[in-house]
Amino acid sequence: MNTTGALPTHSPAMDAGSAGNATPGKAIAAPIPAKLGLGLLVALVVGSIIGSGIFGLPQNMAAGAGAGAILIGWTITGIGMLLLVRVYQMLSLRKPELDNGVYAYARALSGEYVGFNSAWGYWVSAWIGNVGYLVAAFGALGYFFPAFGSGNSPAAIAGASVVLWVIHFLVLRGIQGAAVLNAVVTLAKIVPLLLFIALVAMAFQVETFRLDFWGDSKLGSVLDQVTSTMLVTVWVFIGVEGASVYSARAGKREDVGRATVVGFLICLLLLMSVSLLSLGVFNQSTLAGLKNPSMAGVLESAVGTWGAVLIYVGLIVSVGGGFLAWMLLAAESLFTPASGGVMPTGLGKTNAKGVPANALWLTNGMVQLFLVLTLFSKASYLALISLSTAMILVPYLFSAAYGFSLALRGEGASEARHRSDMPVAALATLYCVWLLYAAGFKYLLLSALLYAPGVLLYAWARRQRQQRMFTAWEWAILAMLVALAGVAATLLATGRLAL
Repeated sequence: MNTTGALPTHSPAMDAGSAGNATPGKAIAAPIPAKLGLGLLVALVVGSIIGSGIFGLPQNMAAGAGAGAILIGWTITGIGMLLLVRVYQMLSLRKPELDNGVYAYARALSGEYVGFNSAWGYWVSAWIGNVGYLVAAFGALGYFFPAFGSGNSPAAIAGASVVLWVIHFLVLRGIQGAAVLNAVVTLAKIVPLLLFIALVAMAFQVETFRLDFWGDSKLGSVLDQVTSTMLVTVWVFIGVEGASVYSARAGKREDVGRATVVGFLICLLLLMSVSLLSLGVFNQSTLAGLKNPSMAGVLESAVGTWGAVLIYVGLIVSVGGGFLAWMLLAAESLFTPASGGVMPTGLGKTNAKGVPANALWLTNGMVQLFLVLTLFSKASYLALISLSTAMILVPYLFSAAYGFSLALRGEGASEARHRSDMPVAALATLYCVWLLYAAGFKYLLLSALLYAPGVLLYAWARRQRQQRMFTAWEWAILAMLVALAGVAATLLATGRLAL
């Protein structure tokens, strides 16, 4: 899950990925021009994908893979995410009435409880991601104030808690000055990235890049190394699923597809450049040992202390803006399904400022709980983003599978029936299955432990509306989730599983 850092324009992930926001721009009150040209659409796509994740990318990738495996990982991710982008484009054409993102597609594919779980998983992914952002931000502050350490020290958790609730109460009162914040955040994340790429390219050493190209033997096989990169690469692309939501605002509808592909390729080049160029400054083992945000350590080696300061400041400001955006996203992920009948009605209420207050309280209460848990478990930023990413893999899979089912049946508007739809959706579905495999049994078990409690909210919502609780198929899904959650809880209690 990646932050947008672009409040006034309202991230497309907040629409397509927020489980059913049918009104683009609703959550953040700043208008987008009625008609967007290709350039503005490309800018919106790039802004929705690039966020805080890129600042820790060099270390996150090198932690489990050598340069050769990282190259293969980026190739798989680039093709796979492009296929997923294409599926979301296809779905927007075939089912224009389903503008509710991953929640609506899962619900249309497999019913109420599956749709609920898709929304629930996206919500959990969003607020766990926010915990990760707070850890990353205070880890960056640790460069200036050592008491914050890596972002999960007692001082860091206390500081993060203060920030969390200050922003919470600001959101409850409504957001002011969003345009100014957007300008600052945009500069904070784009300028350091471009400077980093240019300066590190000049310091790049081919010999360093070639050293242990296929990774040290302790990293395992090339397949193991490639697998280790998957959750990280998916994390930095979270948000790509919603780019096509701006189709209604496009001056030319065909520009939406062009902008999505161009914007995606721009982001892919930025992310790959940061990751791969860093391997020409430090070898894999040194890079893997860097403190996050690892871009700071790489740039400091290339140009001196001022490079590290630049990256740390850029990250702090970028995470601050993005954290606010994803706080609203997480709350919206509960708020909108509540209107669709799969969440308790109380989560669909807003305060006088139009903020989904109850959903916001629940969301930030969970962020606070997990902040405390990171203090005791010493969960790292990488562990948090891996768990957050694992939670979103199921919603992605249901979206791809729904696209495949539509293409298979030939359902949708005639102009959307392209010959490539079926193979693209099939390959995207296989890619999502591969991601579940790459996530590993550990994170799938932890995901089940977080998915299973959601049934309490679902049961509450069904009882409020006096509706049938489960079908036979849904009972089977619940039984599987509870069984996996029980295994995860047992392993956690015995110390054989940890975050």
